[in-house]
Amino acid sequence: MTQALRFGILGAAKFAREHMAPAIHEARGAELVALATSSVNKAAPFQAFCPGLSVETDYDALLARSDIDAVYIPLPNAMHIDWSLKALNAGKHVLCEKPIAMAAHDIDRLIAKRDETGLLAAEAFMIVHHPQWQRVRTLLAAGEIGALRRADVAFSFDNGAARDDIRNRPETGGGALGDIGVYAFGSVRFATGQDPLAITSARITRENGVDVSAEVTAQFPGFDYHGYVSMRMAPFQEVRFHGTEGLLTVKTPFNAGVAGLAEIEIRQADGSRRIEQFPRVRQYVCQVENFVQAARGQADYPWTLENARGTQAMIDRVFDADQG
Repeated sequence: MTQALRFGILGAAKFAREHMAPAIHEARGAELVALATSSVNKAAPFQAFCPGLSVETDYDALLARSDIDAVYIPLPNAMHIDWSLKALNAGKHVLCEKPIAMAAHDIDRLIAKRDETGLLAAEAFMIVHHPQWQRVRTLLAAGEIGALRRADVAFSFDNGAARDDIRNRPETGGGALGDIGVYAFGSVRFATGQDPLAITSARITRENGVDVSAEVTAQFPGFDYHGYVSMRMAPFQEVRFHGTEGLLTVKTPFNAGVAGLAEIEIRQADGSRRIEQFPRVRQYVCQVENFVQAARGQADYPWTLENARGTQAMIDRVFDADQG
């Protein structure tokens, strides 16, 4: 019997507690072994569903443990690259939250270290592990809606009242583009396999040195991109691909199963319509299981550091093109 890939988590983030730690605990081939947190009290909710979980009060102490094969990193964005490099240097596979870097060129150091160590290092871009996005990519490639001419993306929520939230603080790498722009841009890049030729317009709204909203248009080979992300609007998410022969809409593209049912609607030019649904799929569990397979050399990981770099490069170009 193959030994489980043993995970440690650096930091007791709310997202880790609610989503990724349970996913690691439940995923086939994975075992959640340890959590590093400066506050032992924060470990209690993790131990409630994983009673055998041990706790370290120092991140380096967790990395030094011989019974840890891989680490999941949900730390603030500005800490991602440094701790990913430390983990690789400690001989651990790395699954790090998005965005994995604050600038595309920083990912080059991580790619070099990955190649040097032979370990798996990846950004936790969970949507590519969901069958609805794999299906979208297949449908577009097969010409289900004809030639793609336009992609429209919307993703918003409101955390304006949570001023201490790390997403509202510049020193922790906060901002809407890093937090949810990675979904808006990355989903279209994944589905089409293309990168933008140019950012044709960008208007960013800032508060306290943090980008809280952004409206972006871009030119891709063969189609135009139109989208907005915001941390100051009512919750909404949708991605729509408009082709010469039809329209494909992803109803809950990013938080499938949490914000709504994973569902694709395909409308043809003749007025016909069909719905494809993906109930009961847990994309975080899928992500962990794919990571385990890739770390063991049994499968390719569907979202490489090079993929992540492409999305971050688009975010960088949006900042450069800002007309706000």
